[in-house]
Amino acid sequence: MPHDSDQFPDVDSDKCPDVTEARVKLAEQLAELQRVHLDLAASSRSLKALGNDGQALAEIRLGYEMLEQYIAISDAFLENMHGRFEARLAFLRRAEPQADGKPGKPDLAPGHTLFWLEFSRLTSVLRRMPRHVEF
Repeated sequence: MPHDSDQFPDVDSDKCPDVTEARVKLAEQLAELQRVHLDLAASSRSLKALGNDGQALAEIRLGYEMLEQYIAISDAFLENMHGRFEARLAFLRRAEPQADGKPGKPDLAPGHTLFWLEFSRLTSVLRRMPRHVEF
């Protein structure tokens, strides 16, 4: 019996260059996001000098401004991604593998288990994301 990933070559990077390219791009973008997080953390640590120099109010204001803006930007991104993938679920569900010659028996199709495992993982992540952000 063929391996589930054989039914879905797009899940194996070596079989589909478009997936490799997308995965590399996402990894680069996430690495850049990590660098931005590290830069923000360093900047927030440098605010301590303001408080130590008698400018506690400036440290407080800059701290909450940074955090408020970060939360707003992050929440907006998550809400957008949640909406985008939630809207795609019905389409993605229809892509369930079908068993040749066995109508009504999708569980016999090659790739069935992998498909639903991955689909469930996506829906699980969506459930953990905020649906509506309060501004």
